[in-house]
Amino acid sequence: MEKNSIKAFMEYSEERFTKRIIYKKGETTAFVLNFLPGQELPTHKHQGTEVYLYVVTGSGTIIINGTDTEASEADLIHVSSDEEMAFKNSGSEPVSLYVVLSKIPSEQYAKNI
Repeated sequence: MEKNSIKAFMEYSEERFTKRIIYKKGETTAFVLNFLPGQELPTHKHQGTEVYLYVVTGSGTIIINGTDTEASEADLIHVSSDEEMAFKNSGSEPVSLYVVLSKIPSEQYAKNI
């Protein structure tokens, strides 16, 4: 067992958003993204990976396939592997997102189960 406090990973930088990895085990990675007001995560995809986000604190805008959705504290968001995503802290307070990336088994692996 491992136990951590998410507060230990909530570090902000004036230059750009920060990423602090908490766990990296096998095909799964968990980390915290921290944004000051105005900072953003550029549009990108995670091919072959499911993305799960939890808004720990603050609020902002998540952009999925070009569609803006407001996200605030305690919201849970799932982004599938074929969706493009971005995030912007459009609020006036810092934002921290807890993120879990989980790889999808390849078709070849799935057939062997």
